[in-house]
Amino acid sequence: MKKGLIKYSLAMMMLAGVLAGCSQVNGQSTGDTKNTSGAQAGGTNTQGGEGAIKIAVAAPMTGDNSEYGIGFTNAAKLMADQWNAQGGVLGKQIEIVPYDDKNTSEEATTIAQKIVSDGDISGVIGHFSSGVCLTAAPIYQENKIIEISPSASHPDYSKIGNYIFRNNTIISKEGAASVDIAVHDLGKKNIGIISIMTDWGTNTSGIIKDLITDLNDPNIKVVAHEEVMEGSDDYTPAITKLNEAGADVVICCGMYNLVAPVAKQYKNINPDIAIVGFSNAYSQQLIQLGGEAVEGVCFPVIFFSESDDPDVKAYVDKFTQTYGSAPSALTSQAYDSVGVLLTAMKEAGTTDSETVREKLNEINYKGVTGDIKFDEQGDVDKQFNKVTIKDGKFVKMN
Repeated sequence: MKKGLIKYSLAMMMLAGVLAGCSQVNGQSTGDTKNTSGAQAGGTNTQGGEGAIKIAVAAPMTGDNSEYGIGFTNAAKLMADQWNAQGGVLGKQIEIVPYDDKNTSEEATTIAQKIVSDGDISGVIGHFSSGVCLTAAPIYQENKIIEISPSASHPDYSKIGNYIFRNNTIISKEGAASVDIAVHDLGKKNIGIISIMTDWGTNTSGIIKDLITDLNDPNIKVVAHEEVMEGSDDYTPAITKLNEAGADVVICCGMYNLVAPVAKQYKNINPDIAIVGFSNAYSQQLIQLGGEAVEGVCFPVIFFSESDDPDVKAYVDKFTQTYGSAPSALTSQAYDSVGVLLTAMKEAGTTDSETVREKLNEINYKGVTGDIKFDEQGDVDKQFNKVTIKDGKFVKMN
């Protein structure tokens, strides 16, 4: 059973106010160029009507990380449309209500309080970054509103309370997959780490170091670690230090806007460097920004849009047809998050949050991102695919 203690929750709110950046865009482009007019900070109803069941999507709809929030919203709308075409849930239509938290803790606090005060939201999909999730979650927990984050990976997030869920693996599991690629698939021994100066970047880089130490192999070691500002244009000083330390592989703890310029700038210095990213860098934007420099970059990802699974193919085709580009993994985890929440409501026969929460802890849901079964902590355990970039496309590693 979770421990949603009020003192812990308040402490996490204070802590998370200085946290930023999370995890993860995996997959292809989020399809964020269409149907964005409703994604405003105050929330705009996108479908449904009087008596509809309202589900909030709280995420960045504007700013540098807007593609994530818009991708979440598009995926949520697609899932809601499919349910509505079959009569909705509990005899009511589903309405997706986007809220723009700008990926800041301050705005997320305002958004969470608004959702609570409105009193007609049956669940929240979001937020995006772990720091923002840690800020908002105590408010939802205190008011018994279910929150399912498609992207939070910080281990403390789901500890906040029993109304807090994540449809994403904790970062230590993904970190282990990235290390496995670097050491066993690529056969590298001298590990360099470059990480963004956010809570997620700091936490993830520390986990990578611990995982490599736990290998207990004196031949495999971290030779250097450089922290950089997110969104910088010049990573040459950090790259130079990593290269001088003798790194033969660099694990990038950041999104595609870190991996792409690092790959370009690093390969100008050392064209043979191997680069491993995380699922938050697995995006079509990475290929667009990095070009030939990102050839060979590898990732662990939960969702692979080129999968041969017929359910995945049907979903990808529908999403691409609707929004103009294939969905990312985080976008797809938002899609499944809405699906599992609606399924819990249907099986519970009510939107009562306590009853739905109990049902979420019981059900097994087969989604496009794999089987979803929440443990007592509200976490899921999913399998990773190993993906690389070859000839300008994402392909599975052999």
